[in-house]
Amino acid sequence: MSGNCPGKLVLVATPIGNLDDMSPRALEALSTADAVMAEDTRRTGRFVPERRRLYSCHDHNIRGRLPQIEQFLLGGATVAMASDAGTPGISDPAYRAVGLAVELGAEVTMIPGPSAVIMALVVSGLPTDRFAFEGFLPFKQGKRRRRLEAMAGYTGTIACYVGPHHLSSVLEAMFSVFGDRRACVAREMTKLHEEIVRGTLSNLMERYLTSIPKGEITLLVEGASD
Repeated sequence: MSGNCPGKLVLVATPIGNLDDMSPRALEALSTADAVMAEDTRRTGRFVPERRRLYSCHDHNIRGRLPQIEQFLLGGATVAMASDAGTPGISDPAYRAVGLAVELGAEVTMIPGPSAVIMALVVSGLPTDRFAFEGFLPFKQGKRRRRLEAMAGYTGTIACYVGPHHLSSVLEAMFSVFGDRRACVAREMTKLHEEIVRGTLSNLMERYLTSIPKGEITLLVEGASD
């Protein structure tokens, strides 16, 4: 279906840390949209002064928001979507809104901008020609190991998001399944305390065994040998 719905869905990328990375086009999109669906209204609210146009939309309430988004689109409204930080649709529920808009025949477009996983990949020093993004790995050890075993033979770079309190256990699990591969921990990117640590899984395991890092982390790991 296409062109059957008068509304428009606009995905708007926002800064992952440094607010100077907010583009003029992104600001315009958020300031002119009829409704703004935000994963974190406090963060996105800095760019949307009219609170009446701002709606919370995250993993826990997306099912209830979809009918509202549908109503907006069928009524000819422009709906903007922003994630907690970075590019919407990456490890957040924006993809479900996109699926709905496509099904309705609404126009779907995007204001591109910051992406934590792309920035981390580019600065990691690992190959960038092929990569797989795994989002957040399962917290339970058994499920995490099975996920890692399924990707053990992949020859491209592997990227995932990791919570700071889980970094040590994730590194240990990867070392157990993958062996000692090159890896990179990208932390607090674009922020004051940005840190890019490159090495091997064993190096990083030793570094973070007793030192719990702070902030948001993207972990990159070298793929299997051809």
